Amino acid sequence: MITPEPIGTYLSTWGEGPLWHEDRLLYVDIESHKILRYAPKTCTEETWDVGQRVGTVVPRKNGDLVWAGDHGFYFLDPNTGISTPIADPEPDLPDNRFNDGKCDPAGRLWAGSICLKKRPDAALYCLHTDLTLEKKFGPVTNSNGIIWNRAGDTMFYIDTPSKKVRAFDFDPATSAITHERTIWDTADDPSSPDGMTIDSQDRLWIAFCHGAKVVCFDPASQKVEEQIDFPCIETTACAFGGDDLGDLYITTGIKPGLEEKHAGSLFVCRPGTTGVPAFAFQG
Repeated sequence: MITPEPIGTYLSTWGEGPLWHEDRLLYVDIESHKILRYAPKTCTEETWDVGQRVGTVVPRKNGDLVWAGDHGFYFLDPNTGISTPIADPEPDLPDNRFNDGKCDPAGRLWAGSICLKKRPDAALYCLHTDLTLEKKFGPVTNSNGIIWNRAGDTMFYIDTPSKKVRAFDFDPATSAITHERTIWDTADDPSSPDGMTIDSQDRLWIAFCHGAKVVCFDPASQKVEEQIDFPCIETTACAFGGDDLGDLYITTGIKPGLEEKHAGSLFVCRPGTTGVPAFAFQG
């Protein structure tokens, strides 16, 4: 049995988007407007308040960070805490904000929006390394987990309210996505697929919001291989990290009206497999 343990001292209102980079874990607290960086070896936490809800953060090749939030995409200088706007593709949609995202193997940042009024008015975007922004998929309601396989020829993606885990053929050279298909329909589950990562065997590890669990799903066998249960209901996203990429870090959130001791904690466990390195933004 895999038992996740809470770590660190910070409690997120709604933690999301964990990503391992240079011996530290990056993640966000969406509702508290914070980007966080946790160093497991020293148990130290750094925070940056970006002044708006922030859905995702990734490292940039020059040492800066890139994030997306209420008003589009930004660069962040971690030394000064100053954010510089890049682009906002949805200024005419005040009910939308950016949510989860990651960089593809070529270093482009993919991030999607969520409509807070639960309408299908959101979309998935790609920020290219020349800083041009391209709408890639939609309409969706809550753009969420996204990841690529080891070969770099398949992209996996979740629009949470659809309850579906989708796959696309992916062209690393052009960023084209084709041949959309559903690889797992979780409609029978009362909880919903949220953030996800991938291991070195190309198995997906998916956090289920409102579900108190992370599930390992193998696209090759179309089977659930593992389930990790949590002491708080809002499990939001996960990422492999540590020296051997064998630690699985999991973000959580606080469910309004429900008192749970460890809600909002960052968790870690060792599920017996390893992840793959994350990609930095190359622009």
